[in-house]
Amino acid sequence: MEGLYHSAGDVPASTPGANCARALPMRDGSVTLARVIDAYMAAYDGRDTTRPQRLGLWRARLGHVRLEELDDDVIHEAMESFAAQRGTYFAGKDAFGQPIMKAKRRPLAPATLNRIQAALSAVLTWAQRQRVTPKGWANPCRAIPMRRENNARVRYLADDERGRLLAACRASKWPMLFPFALLLLTSGCRRGEAEGLRWRDLDLDRGEATVARSKNGDAKVLVVVPAVVEALRLHQGHPDRLVFESKRRPTQVFNVVPVWQHALRAAGIRDFRLHDCRHDAASTLAKAGASLLEIGDVLGHRQAQVTKRYAHLCSDSKKRLVTRVMGGIGAS
Repeated sequence: MEGLYHSAGDVPASTPGANCARALPMRDGSVTLARVIDAYMAAYDGRDTTRPQRLGLWRARLGHVRLEELDDDVIHEAMESFAAQRGTYFAGKDAFGQPIMKAKRRPLAPATLNRIQAALSAVLTWAQRQRVTPKGWANPCRAIPMRRENNARVRYLADDERGRLLAACRASKWPMLFPFALLLLTSGCRRGEAEGLRWRDLDLDRGEATVARSKNGDAKVLVVVPAVVEALRLHQGHPDRLVFESKRRPTQVFNVVPVWQHALRAAGIRDFRLHDCRHDAASTLAKAGASLLEIGDVLGHRQAQVTKRYAHLCSDSKKRLVTRVMGGIGAS
């Protein structure tokens, strides 16, 4: 399951971790959770940009609690409180450059709650390894089951929807929306991977883009189709600058959400998120006869199980393969 943060890369490196932990007394149950979180973040060298925000929730809620008081009942009560909250989303920055966060209509999703819990579990596991927790102390997060996630959603566009959406993107007041959306729809990349691209990462002559570090930690090469290449050439910038940069703050990524939502309304399309472009790319490949292995390779899936959500779309190609290879067996 994604986001459980049990891999080695989610625990701070041993040397800086030890240095930061030594600022805390060893085996002292009176240490507060806030101090442990602060020491952990000082040592953290992972790539999860949401980790500070999630641990900030724990610090605000239980920062005053001592390790000797921190049990599964305390954490369960906090998790129930989080579950009653509405999520937030980034809505740009104000005149002073501060982020504007707006509340969503729905409460936090089970997947989000699982990642909040997993972030705290990573902190407590680190504290155990650094001999900060009392002897014999058990990580209380492990006594709380994760919530069941619904990862079955696979929303993709009909051909007429895709045409209307791309036409609306071309007409957008942000001229980079068309290449941005088309890159997501044709390469199967994640939104964050596209937003992190700099011009030096693109080889427009070869029709490729290099993602130095994808979500699963691997390097990744995206295929850039000719229409995207043509659109990007019109706006090519300095090698060190972001491809999809903010117009007002070139060192930051452009906030694509408002123009994306405007394009969806203009195209008359509902219930289609930016992340669904990735599903649409997979579905297009599947319906064209690509195997699950090929789809997983394009999307950058490490585990075949993740790609199986598209299996039903590959049924026609599977039928053609079996019929071609074995259709004559037993025939008179």
